[in-house]
Amino acid sequence: MASSPTATRSFPKVEFTDSEAGALEFPSSKSRSYNYFTPAKLRATVYEDVTVDVQPDPDRHLSQGWIYGFGDGPGGYPHEWTRAKSSNWHAFLDPNQEWEQTLYRNNSAVVRQVALSLENAKRAGAYSHWKPAWQTFVARNLGAWMHAENGMALHVFTSIQRSGPTNMINTAVAVTAAHKMRFAQDLALFNLDLSDSLDTFDGDTHRAVWQSAEEWQPTRRAVEELTAVGDWAELLFATNVVFEQLVGQLFRSELVMQISAANGDYVTPTLVGTGEYDYSRDLAYTRALFQLLARDGEHGAANKELFGEWLSTWVPRCLAAAEALQPIWSQPAEKTRTFADSLAASKEKFAQLLEEIGLDVPKELEK
Repeated sequence: MASSPTATRSFPKVEFTDSEAGALEFPSSKSRSYNYFTPAKLRATVYEDVTVDVQPDPDRHLSQGWIYGFGDGPGGYPHEWTRAKSSNWHAFLDPNQEWEQTLYRNNSAVVRQVALSLENAKRAGAYSHWKPAWQTFVARNLGAWMHAENGMALHVFTSIQRSGPTNMINTAVAVTAAHKMRFAQDLALFNLDLSDSLDTFDGDTHRAVWQSAEEWQPTRRAVEELTAVGDWAELLFATNVVFEQLVGQLFRSELVMQISAANGDYVTPTLVGTGEYDYSRDLAYTRALFQLLARDGEHGAANKELFGEWLSTWVPRCLAAAEALQPIWSQPAEKTRTFADSLAASKEKFAQLLEEIGLDVPKELEK
């Protein structure tokens, strides 16, 4: 019996469309150093190596366009997620040069500092000298501020840490989320330490204060309104430029850190100082980003007009929150700082920040 002939197999031919990986040629595309960007200085820093161009961008290196996307819109990281415009989003580099390793290193150093301070305070019996009025002040107001920090950590910065068009922006925002979360947890642990060390310390009162105390409701309202903003750049601007200047620094720096020592408390300023240090670093990248947008050769004028619109929305809300806090300045036994002086200092710092960015100072600050 004759065998049947073997069928001829056919294989699809490979067709190159110039969209495959490695098809695009650009400066250094054949270099073993893989420099896909121009570093700020002669050589790229570790920060630049691990952040620049890690996040995909079809305007730079994806010749085939987005390789993934959302079902109801454009792919990847749409520029439409903010009304702010930039001729080159990649021009922003975090002046702190924060990336994963620096985040863990810096936060672990702060945790060790706080833990050592609290341990030494308990060993020395530092809390036993606190007057009842100061215990009440810390329990009510520092405890209430813990909720503000936690709200910003979870529902402001965590919610937008993937929204920016570049990895440099998103990494900086993610670091801020970690800062806020750690500081909120430090305040919670401090509250527990005080509850264990002092029989007269009410460690549960902060919930009622945050939820119903009249002086804290405008602050709570401002934080909750921030969480409803969908535009990531507006949320970053409203929080780090406006709210933190007029409310955050007012409470932390211009009140708590000014009056603690006079009330026999040398522990709380150390703890709150870590939050102020975090904010100073977060403000540095925020200032750099909005300076870049305000000075953009193509979109700068439109961005400054947009930022003015955001100021008109958020300055009145944050000033109302700041002014509502005035009664807590009279709660400590030793009052070394008046509310008028604290608010004036906060307004001055805020006006200076706006001038550095290149924005006009709102008329509300003149009142």
